[in-house]
Amino acid sequence: MELKKIILMGLVCLISNVFLSAQEKENIWKGSRPDGHAPISVMGDHYHSKGNWMFSYRYMFMNMENVQSGTNEITPNQLLMPNGGTYMVAPTKMPMNMHMIGIMYAPSDRITLMAMVNHLSQEMDHITAMGGSFTTESSGFGDLGINLIYKLSNKNRNSFHGQLGFSLPTGSIQNRDVTPASNGNEVILPYPMQIGSGTLDTNLGLTYLGQSDNFSWGNQLKGIVRFGENKNGYRLGNTMSLNNWFAIKASKWISFSARVEGRLVGKIKGENPDLNPTMIFTADASNSGGEFVFGGLGCNFYVPNGGLKNLRLGFEFATPLYQNANGFQMRNQETITIGMQYAL
Repeated sequence: MELKKIILMGLVCLISNVFLSAQEKENIWKGSRPDGHAPISVMGDHYHSKGNWMFSYRYMFMNMENVQSGTNEITPNQLLMPNGGTYMVAPTKMPMNMHMIGIMYAPSDRITLMAMVNHLSQEMDHITAMGGSFTTESSGFGDLGINLIYKLSNKNRNSFHGQLGFSLPTGSIQNRDVTPASNGNEVILPYPMQIGSGTLDTNLGLTYLGQSDNFSWGNQLKGIVRFGENKNGYRLGNTMSLNNWFAIKASKWISFSARVEGRLVGKIKGENPDLNPTMIFTADASNSGGEFVFGGLGCNFYVPNGGLKNLRLGFEFATPLYQNANGFQMRNQETITIGMQYAL
């Protein structure tokens, strides 16, 4: 079944859950339990009561290795000219570290405001047609996210809320480094090695949350819509994702979760004229976007009382279940997310 059909079915399920929850009038969904928040990798999954604050920190490690073409995995060597390929350089590995700091505040019981800033550092290892190897690096603060979460309903342990936000282009799209072909000069790095989008992006979301005495579950549909083009002559592709998770409350302080996410990513529109797409495939805008499915297992820890009441710790390990990449792209591998949340 195509990923678009899967996401459409998930949207129907989400709307159905919301409709059913609106028919009930008893009890409410509560966040004051370990599974009261989604897996730590999910953003914008909850809201707060009037006057409440929450501060969060997340660390995310993402790794890419080898090359994906459509649904097939190939080795970087196959892309080099001496081996029948068309490129002089091929990437072999790309680890990325991201630190995210977030703050949430609820001016009313209906509205929760959220802001998030992140810092990224990433490397890309390469091999060359001449038998050499080298590494490029980039780092810096990414785009600033500002969001409004609006509570639509909370009845019979079923909750539904919407999200509207903007991503401000504060992250650099001018990251440079030295390569063997640059004669000691720094040159602009390919699209995956840039930190920001360079455009004003709109974030839209719908989230459903359900709860029983010992279980919880959720569906979240999110989209990123990008406008115009950045000063380098391109814009990243729009993105739509559907997250689905299920959690077991093992005790009042720990829960375990499983998550499946489907993601549709559009191609890059336009191109940076300073990049040479014949040298390496990451410099070719057509090698972007595709259909992806990820699965994750995690746990949440929650302090229900005492001096550290409302402190949360979360962990998740995620891995790709399906990849269908446009053109040549680096292959997604594991993603590890660790985070802490503290509500006041």
